[in-house]
Amino acid sequence: MRKFLLITAIIFAILGIIFAVLPLGTIAFLPIVIAIIVSLLAFYKSTEKLKKLPRIVLIISAISLLVVVAKVVLIKDKVATDKQFEIKKEESKKEDMKDLEGL
Repeated sequence: MRKFLLITAIIFAILGIIFAVLPLGTIAFLPIVIAIIVSLLAFYKSTEKLKKLPRIVLIISAISLLVVVAKVVLIKDKVATDKQFEIKKEESKKEDMKDLEGL
């Protein structure tokens, strides 16, 4: 049971790290939370000598969780208007109108 829990925790921790790096938003919470829960279960199922690996997976998952929370809270997505593109678009419309008047 302990090996199954460790393998599952490691897989979800790796998925959590990948999702934390990619710009997927809050969907990264799912594998990270699963990794934390499963690594806690593996930690409690382990003997004193074998608690090192579940502790490491738990720490990695917690760090990934902090990264995702920081990305969600601190980074704001803003759409800025491109003034140069708007000016070129207006000029293009004017040129098209002149071309149509010339026909």
